[in-house]
Amino acid sequence: MTDFNANDHLYMARALQLAELGLYSTDPNPRVGCVIVNAGRIVGEGFHARAGEGHAEVHALAAAGGAARGATVYVTLEPCAHHGRTPPCAEALLAAGVARVVYASGDPNPLVSGAGVARLAAAGVSVQSGLLAGQAEALNVGFFSRLRRGRPWLRVKLGASLDGRTALANGSSQWLTSEAARADVQRLRARSSAVLSGASTVDRDDARLTVRDVNLQLRGRLPLRVILDPGLVLRPTARLFSETGPVLILTGSGDAAAQAALTKVGAEVVVASGGGRDLAQVLGLLGERGLNEVLVEAGPRLAGSFISAGLVDEFVLYLAPHLLGHDGAPLAMLPMLDDLGDRWEFRYTDVRQIGPDLRLTLVPVAREVA
Repeated sequence: MTDFNANDHLYMARALQLAELGLYSTDPNPRVGCVIVNAGRIVGEGFHARAGEGHAEVHALAAAGGAARGATVYVTLEPCAHHGRTPPCAEALLAAGVARVVYASGDPNPLVSGAGVARLAAAGVSVQSGLLAGQAEALNVGFFSRLRRGRPWLRVKLGASLDGRTALANGSSQWLTSEAARADVQRLRARSSAVLSGASTVDRDDARLTVRDVNLQLRGRLPLRVILDPGLVLRPTARLFSETGPVLILTGSGDAAAQAALTKVGAEVVVASGGGRDLAQVLGLLGERGLNEVLVEAGPRLAGSFISAGLVDEFVLYLAPHLLGHDGAPLAMLPMLDDLGDRWEFRYTDVRQIGPDLRLTLVPVAREVA
């Protein structure tokens, strides 16, 4: 195992801070930061902002100029060695004459994995890996999920009362959680490749599923809005279509007139073999489209279906400090259990107060690897 000193940790931590600046904008590329240090001084910094633009190393090298020669480079992801929309970073590092490269995590992309490291090492550059790798992968959890599993990271967002109700029995749910919690949800949407819901939920709430925070809009890009509509019942007059941003409807219906009406208002309608009901297939289709993180904002039936299918990677639950009563709508509709040992178990990864509400972030225990 490679030994790293306190300064190595300090500079890589700074590289991770830089990488996070691309949280809302790099999709489908990973969020990457880079710091160049020479003689104990930072001489260049950079981060990847958008697909098709320069990678973190390129920006950092431009800032460092001639001071990059003989320097140590700290980068949160293995430098690339292939020609994509931009030239290979490994070659840029060699041309700059750097002496050492420390990277946090390897790149799961088969076009990249190991190639950049091999190119640098063959040219005599000292290469070390694994420093703060967990943090680098957490920042790119969707990118790693898509490259390793062929599907995006699925995050389910729910809002509930203390007694676990998401709406009154009559369907009323606005506003269950606070303005602060709703603003926080905007950040979840903005970092996501797509926001996914069911046609019944969109129809009932006349939901827009957009990023409404202007500052977040300016910093990022509009997530794809994905609607599962097996019977193609979504109305072309829905407010969803009055907002800027792409809409993808997955259906099993061959109703040409309904498809044409939705296409006319800007939607892309795809007839899937599973009709939008095969949730594993849905995630596979979204992975093929280069989507890294998908945020589910849906009713209890669809949320429960994702849970039952074992497809949920993370829950974000906003818990409001009030009670709605036992006849309210549940968090999720799940099969009845006869044995307590069959219950769905989760582990808290974060608990914090957002305004008057609690935000609980959880991951399924079953997904942990011993």
